Amino acid sequence: MPTLKRLLISIASIAILLMGWLYLHVHSNISLPATPYEFSIRPGSNLKQVSQQLADAGVFPSKWPLILLARYLNQESAIRAGDYQLNENISQIALLDYLTKGDAKQNEIRFLEGSTFAQMRKVLNEHPAIQSHTASLSDQEILQLIGATETAAEGLFFPDTYYFIKNSSDIEILQRAYQTMQNHLQSNWSSRADSLPLATPYEALILASLVEKETGLESDRTTIASVFINRLRKGMRLQTDPTIIYGLGEQFDGNLRKKDLLADQEYNTYTRPGLPPTPIALPSLASIRAALNPAETDALYFVAKGNGESQFSSNLADHNKAVNKYQKLKK
Repeated sequence: MPTLKRLLISIASIAILLMGWLYLHVHSNISLPATPYEFSIRPGSNLKQVSQQLADAGVFPSKWPLILLARYLNQESAIRAGDYQLNENISQIALLDYLTKGDAKQNEIRFLEGSTFAQMRKVLNEHPAIQSHTASLSDQEILQLIGATETAAEGLFFPDTYYFIKNSSDIEILQRAYQTMQNHLQSNWSSRADSLPLATPYEALILASLVEKETGLESDRTTIASVFINRLRKGMRLQTDPTIIYGLGEQFDGNLRKKDLLADQEYNTYTRPGLPPTPIALPSLASIRAALNPAETDALYFVAKGNGESQFSSNLADHNKAVNKYQKLKK
């Protein structure tokens, strides 16, 4: 019995010493490779990958201390992606807490509704935290890289704010924006109104881009969509100025002239029937929904009032009166 008692006391003493050592170990500061020390955790990284990354950088002597600590605290799957910065030495347990609270720096990029793909590419290329791999590529080469099946890039990317870790590739961000647009387009296509004169989701995307460029007031969006839908149903030309401006490209000097309305080109909806060949801008989700579920009206015309609102008319005589009225007010 005395021998067993001494053995149990020895085991308990060792356990206490081990627990004390572990407590001091996880609460003692680790030596950072540099101060401040910056590192990034990519989305989808697991605990072993993060631990190995920090071990390779010299933060830990091996990957196991962080792995064992996270498992012991049941935080194995709680580490969050993002950009991190350590301004002073930190303990292992404090570092794990930092990695699991989601206090990482958020890099972001914003693509605006109504902007063109050229403008979107400029924003991408100028962002200091994004690695540019597409600056020298054509639009078609970019579409091939991201796996898009379309032949024209305009309008294919969803306008939104995208968050990413530092030094992410512009290709990754373009893929996310493209897939987000596809998801929104497909889900709203399945819930579209009956008997729309639109054959494909891509045609809905084209129409949504026109609605986006013509809408000055949110409450007018579905009514503007109804004007275009009504015109398509009747075989009338859409006669929308933003398509001509888009077709003119760099030739547009800020003034749309009568000769521009008469000069035939593929985006001139005054001289050509139906929709233009591609979208003319990045449409918002609100414009996509409006194009696929327009208001039920008999409106065939609209003119800007000058205060963001539009005046709608169901016949040419009333439209001409509205044009004369608001043009005079504008002058």
